[in-house]
Amino acid sequence: MSKLIGKDQWVWVVVQDPGGDEQFLGQYDQEKDESFIPLFLEKDEAQQALDRLQRKEGSEYEVQAIEFGELRRSAAENRFMLFVLDGAGAILEKIRP
Repeated sequence: MSKLIGKDQWVWVVVQDPGGDEQFLGQYDQEKDESFIPLFLEKDEAQQALDRLQRKEGSEYEVQAIEFGELRRSAAENRFMLFVLDGAGAILEKIRP
């Protein structure tokens, strides 16, 4: 569980190819061998951090809100951790779904 986020709270994520074959924008930390989905507490923070995230050239990206419980289930099914980030990209919390 998260210290910063309640189960029914809405959070912000980056979605790759919205309206098409959309998926959450995942990241991979080679140094720590961790796959994760970055999430944000505020929409503005997600918009600020978007340029700092690794993205696939030619894809479209959009910041969208999602209920934390739903995001946590999806991350668990796909074996991703969840990292709560601030607008500068600093990790506030790591969550193992």
